[in-house]
Amino acid sequence: MGVLEGLKPERVFYWFERISEIPRGSGDMDKISGWLMNFAEEKGLGAERDEAGNVIIRKGGSPGCEQAKPLILQGHCDMVCEKKDGSAHDFRTEPLELRTDGEKVWAEATTLGGDDGIAVAMMLAVLEDETLLHPPLEAVFTTDEEIGMLGASAFDFSRLEGRRMLNLDSEEEGILLAGCAGGMTSHCSIPVRYNEVSAAWYQVTVHGLTGGHSGSEIDKNRANSSIMAGRLLYCLDRELPFALAELEGGQKDNAIPRKTRMVVGIAGEDEAELMAAAAKLESELRREYRGSDGGITITVEKKGEGSCPALDPVSTQKTIFWLNAVPNGVAKMSGEIPGLVETSCNLGILALTPAELSACISVRSSIGSARDALGEKICYLTEFLGGDCHTEGVYPAWEYRETSPFRELVREEYEKLYGKSPKVEVIHAGLECGLFYEGLPGLECVSMGPDIMDIHTTEETLSVPSVERSYKLVRRILEAAAR
Repeated sequence: MGVLEGLKPERVFYWFERISEIPRGSGDMDKISGWLMNFAEEKGLGAERDEAGNVIIRKGGSPGCEQAKPLILQGHCDMVCEKKDGSAHDFRTEPLELRTDGEKVWAEATTLGGDDGIAVAMMLAVLEDETLLHPPLEAVFTTDEEIGMLGASAFDFSRLEGRRMLNLDSEEEGILLAGCAGGMTSHCSIPVRYNEVSAAWYQVTVHGLTGGHSGSEIDKNRANSSIMAGRLLYCLDRELPFALAELEGGQKDNAIPRKTRMVVGIAGEDEAELMAAAAKLESELRREYRGSDGGITITVEKKGEGSCPALDPVSTQKTIFWLNAVPNGVAKMSGEIPGLVETSCNLGILALTPAELSACISVRSSIGSARDALGEKICYLTEFLGGDCHTEGVYPAWEYRETSPFRELVREEYEKLYGKSPKVEVIHAGLECGLFYEGLPGLECVSMGPDIMDIHTTEETLSVPSVERSYKLVRRILEAAAR
């Protein structure tokens, strides 16, 4: 018996549980792509897979609807893989441990992968349903969306006939998305040198932060643990002599880091000063982030005494300077759409290696020139310090269309089902719709989905009633699009 058995809609949750058994972390797409091809074969549906692992499954229109204009259904296969401290879960080999109380679904000690697993599950339920009225369908399952939309970037759009697309990669019921930001990932590296240093060594950890999605939650005043670690290093630099041996924070460029760890060496008699500096900054940060991220904690743990490699003074100063000067967070709000973040960046991954200080930064903007300018600013800072910077995963913005018959169709079906009008919004988070919009001239697109809370974190939950309503809406949209 499945953990989610009995939840409605049954087949959506059946397929969600099935794909939760398959490794599908970003960068690990072979198994899920192959599984989708096997699904299509078992159901007698046409399918093809490209070198990036993207899969298209085609289904002809239901009887009487064969000549209707085709409709594209689209979602991505990969998920962000994060786990709680102490969890031994291996995303590469082990299924997610799903849990439910009947109202919501979550995974034990890990991210759930509702983003965008619920889209995959809905699309599979549609594709197997022989009772549903629908136009010809092109179900597109893309790969590696969470690490720069790499699958969609490599996709050959000439393989698609449809010019209407329903993207199922949104996480808030009642909102129809009609535009999104473009973005890219900036990879920074600054060469460093080490000296052998004899000291008392302490592990200092900035943790207890809320984290979240670097697009949809960048404006919610949530702290970035790596930026806070840089602030602590600056404070220490003013208070006492120290050496920096280790530094690491964050796991994904598009997730706001929740934990950053460093190892510092000091003279044994300076322990009280180290403790006091950490406690003082913790108090300041909790006050500054009260109401949005007030659980910030800085812990100090002695690791021992002795000699080990640590950054030389110049490399230490470069590290402190870069962390305190690099842009992070909201850079500019839109001057046209109230409340919309126009441009931002997020220091997502930070690591000190034997050769370099490396970082991955997610840069987003609804204006291409602003995105590029912010990326260039990050690169200029990095290169000024003798480092290198390059970008990858560049994707365009999805521009809002004033007139869209398909969006009007979706809005009408929403009103019939819910008895009220949906919100139509443009968001700061990136969606693959921008790449489809650029690759398919004349494309009309709408993005929607059920309520998913705390995506990209170990507290991620999926609302069961919202999934049921959202799937009903998907079915109604398909029926209306077939007429």
